[in-house]
Amino acid sequence: MTDTAKKRLVLGVTGGVAAYKAAELTRLLVKNGIDVQVIMTEAARHFVAPATFQALSGKPVLSDLWDGQTAGGMAHIDVTRGADAVLIAPASADFIAKLAHGAADDLLSAACLARACPLLVAPAMNREMWDNPATHRNITQLRRDDITILGPASGSQACGETGMGRMVEPETLIEDLESFWHPKLLKGQRVLITAGPTFEAIDAVRAITNMSSGKMGYAVARAAIEAGAEVTLISGPTCLTPPTAAKTIAVTSAQQMLEAVNKEIGETDIFISVAAVADYYVLNPSGQKIKKDAHILTLELAPNPDIVANVMNLPNPPFCVGFAAESENLYEFAEMKRRRKNLPLLAANMVQDAIGQEDNELILFDDEGTHPLPRAPKIVLARQLIAHVAKLYHHSGNKNGA
Repeated sequence: MTDTAKKRLVLGVTGGVAAYKAAELTRLLVKNGIDVQVIMTEAARHFVAPATFQALSGKPVLSDLWDGQTAGGMAHIDVTRGADAVLIAPASADFIAKLAHGAADDLLSAACLARACPLLVAPAMNREMWDNPATHRNITQLRRDDITILGPASGSQACGETGMGRMVEPETLIEDLESFWHPKLLKGQRVLITAGPTFEAIDAVRAITNMSSGKMGYAVARAAIEAGAEVTLISGPTCLTPPTAAKTIAVTSAQQMLEAVNKEIGETDIFISVAAVADYYVLNPSGQKIKKDAHILTLELAPNPDIVANVMNLPNPPFCVGFAAESENLYEFAEMKRRRKNLPLLAANMVQDAIGQEDNELILFDDEGTHPLPRAPKIVLARQLIAHVAKLYHHSGNKNGA
């Protein structure tokens, strides 16, 4: 998480079983270069010992409003000065109520009231407590006060019940923080992204597909979310977990992907076609498994629709970004494809260097020429791509089309 290295975070831990997750969260934050100062409430100390957080953060844990060791005796003021954010994780129903009503009867609540930086809250409580109207009133008040709410998630709870109220996992909170701190280059824009391969059925169990993992498309979706966009992700079959903030639509075939794109495109400002869509489908697939025998199997293939071309041919197309994976003559073939489809921007790479890899390198093609992006993790390339998209999109005056 190089983009958030050297950030300073005050991590508030309140009472609840989910306090054990805050220990893992602290470890991940420090691992990613973030300076962490932990404040624990008295209730939190009943679940996890302060020594755990001190060992993980490398700093003494604060908890006493009346700590005389702080210069001027004003820890509740000093602790947030110079911090980039305060994150309460887990945030109990009781502490959320304190925030909503401006209470300041312990160090953490007083620090939140006296802070000079953004506040983020990750609720964690029993499902009935979360569903209680009082909690929903308090959450509404926090949002009105410009406090960011992260979660909660749904699932099994320590009480044995199942439902909303679980604190979101530490890994997700790391992503949420990263997104929160990123420049909002596409704030308010609606971005539609396709990702992954498509499967074109041969029979009930076999299909034509390709080796796309979907990693690049999912990275672009995450980068667009970080940039403040409202993201819809249309994904072919992958083993990846989509970003929690994206509206995700699962499809299998190219035709299904086209139908999903057509349904969403009218509410789209920017369309980024990352998916590796199969060029052909089987004209007459069998509804039953084709039995293997000694004869040669002949398949009749027909071309799939060109999704990007369909979008660009709309009366008022959104700003469109295409992707090209080539095995030779990258510059020649990619620019030819961009011009043929009249795209304002096309990202291209050598297929042998990208498929299934964690990193990649891209060449961006636009009306100004080529812009090489050196090999880097796909999320880094995705952020660079989104920054370039934002520049071109805003330079075009938010107009549709190329």
